[in-house]
Amino acid sequence: MITRREFSLAMGVAAVAATSAAACSSTPPAAPPTSAGRTSFPALKQVDAGLLNVGYAEDGPADGPPVILLHGWPYDIYSYVDVAPVLAATGYRVIVPYLRGFGTTHFLSDKTFRNGQQAALAADIVAFMDALKIPQAVIGGFDWGARTACVIAALWPQRCKALVSVSGYLIVNLASSLKPLAPQAELGWWYQYDAVDRQLAGMPPITVPAITIASDFDGPAKDGSAYRQLFTGRYDHRVLDGIGHDVPQEAPQEFANAIFDVAKY
Repeated sequence: MITRREFSLAMGVAAVAATSAAACSSTPPAAPPTSAGRTSFPALKQVDAGLLNVGYAEDGPADGPPVILLHGWPYDIYSYVDVAPVLAATGYRVIVPYLRGFGTTHFLSDKTFRNGQQAALAADIVAFMDALKIPQAVIGGFDWGARTACVIAALWPQRCKALVSVSGYLIVNLASSLKPLAPQAELGWWYQYDAVDRQLAGMPPITVPAITIASDFDGPAKDGSAYRQLFTGRYDHRVLDGIGHDVPQEAPQEFANAIFDVAKY
């Protein structure tokens, strides 16, 4: 599984730094104010996709331009409960899946090997898009969800129209992740998982249009300079002061605005 320690390392050492469905290419109008305080989604669904039966929330018209929003750990789909209606109100089809190991998403077979490799989580979402017959979508995420979104943008750019990633470029370089941090930093990331991900060891650039969002959680790396060179398409970086790591929940309107803006790139 991908760890916060690996994120901290990648950021700290500065080693690391869709079209929409064909029938839905129009740009929706400006967003209305967020419906802060919402606690549920209009619909919760299940679908078989690849190795998984995926649980997901959906909001907005079924024929709208698709937006897929990915949560992190220890969060879940409800981090987007205020973002989804803002996007749906302007005509987007908003889809928020539970990642493997979360909520109602489960493996179809007890014999399937369980792992949390960054490429595996990304492959899950590509299979999920196939199951829903979504050729391309705007993809946004934070925490592990941002890493998953980055991997899709890097390895399957044809499936990602545009990207919104909290904390920037989160693809992990395995070799670098084996180097210890300073003791104080290691103390902050006390839980560990293995991450063997050869495909992504070369830190591939992200070529799709992208907006990255930094917050106080990112500390000295919040200016984005550590990963700027890894985004080679149209790009913008935004800093939200006074905001923690769960940006969609803490600043839903700002996150939604990033989706609106990147979809126009």
